[in-house]
Amino acid sequence: MAKKDRLTRVAVSIGGSLGKADRAAHRVAKAGGVAKKELEEISKQVDALKKQLLKTTKRLKAALR
Repeated sequence: MAKKDRLTRVAVSIGGSLGKADRAAHRVAKAGGVAKKELEEISKQVDALKKQLLKTTKRLKAALR
């Protein structure tokens, strides 16, 4: 009976460890998704700034002529 108790305790410990690892993996995956969305938003902002810079450059060149 003692072996069964020990095996049960070990199995519970292993299951708990797997659960913790799984939770950590889900958190990392979720954080990666959030970072990806933020990167896409920053990319859009950079594109908008590039477009604005081109317009401003054109206006400045026209004004200097």
